[in-house]
Amino acid sequence: MGKISKDALNSINKKTGKNISEGAVKRLAGTVKPSTMQNEAELRKLIKQVSAMAKVPVTENTINEIVGAVKKSGMNPSNMEALMKLMIKK
Repeated sequence: MGKISKDALNSINKKTGKNISEGAVKRLAGTVKPSTMQNEAELRKLIKQVSAMAKVPVTENTINEIVGAVKKSGMNPSNMEALMKLMIKK
């Protein structure tokens, strides 16, 4: 995984009120496989992991919305930054 943009990391930290390090994001992103975005159970697990990392609760309804948006968008499986941006909009 490449470098997370400072803007994305700052947005995440500002939105959550937490200080999430680039290293933490990279460690989590390192567990994501291309199949993760295609497998709904794996995608749900990833969303919950991001939620736990940010210490921001995510409702089942929000998880459903994120899963639907990822499927609809055909998001690049290697683009963790895009997934995180999608989540902070919720």
